[in-house]
Amino acid sequence: MNVSKSGHVATVEINRPPNNFLDMDLIGELASTFEALDNDVQCRAIVLCSAGKHFCAGANLGQRLANEAAGKSEVPGKHLYHEANRLIRTKKPFIAAVQGAAIGAGCGLALAADFRVGCSDARFSANFTRQGYHPGFGMTRTLPRVVGIQKATWLFYTGERIDGEEAMKIGLVDRLVALDKVRETAHEMAEEIARSAPLAVVATRATLRRELELEFAAATEREFFEQAWLRATDDYKEGVKAMNERRLPNFKAN
Repeated sequence: MNVSKSGHVATVEINRPPNNFLDMDLIGELASTFEALDNDVQCRAIVLCSAGKHFCAGANLGQRLANEAAGKSEVPGKHLYHEANRLIRTKKPFIAAVQGAAIGAGCGLALAADFRVGCSDARFSANFTRQGYHPGFGMTRTLPRVVGIQKATWLFYTGERIDGEEAMKIGLVDRLVALDKVRETAHEMAEEIARSAPLAVVATRATLRRELELEFAAATEREFFEQAWLRATDDYKEGVKAMNERRLPNFKAN
């Protein structure tokens, strides 16, 4: 994790290129970084970005399969979601600068932000059901909150992958710019927020996100429950295997 500051804006860069796969350690470090910035009176807004080609391509499914083959059957979501709830409860506004893939939990991470800046080649997908899995990272709450229940339901049921232009149309991103302007635009938005009274912004954000914090906690609890039993199904194993082999899955409802 790289952290830099310019004026009243902090930039937090995830540094696991090229895919910036998400796990409990990364989300925990991200939550701790944001909590530290909450206590930094000079910081008024945050830009979240990633090194390399992709914002966050989700979980490392190849590693997950290897762990399960080795008999490591623990369900990682319980602890990861604890860290995700820490992140969602942090106080200062942050803007996600999204390039490349924001897939699965990576899309969930982008949705945790107050705003998202994307480019035409950005790709978003809640592809869980195409893996035989249940949506996670609080997305059953955050995605409908941003794009509406009907569009979110379609994206969940189908796992459809959309580009930056479509994401802009449905409200998933707030600014659509050229790839080389993504971070710059996110920083400009953060600077604009930082011009407002910081205590008033934090108080307003707390009011706006109060229900989100409660609903995010309830959503991750339900998501964890559903994911736990689905992980034992053949469909889940087939979905993850098919994705790693870059082929269509053959689900059999067992």
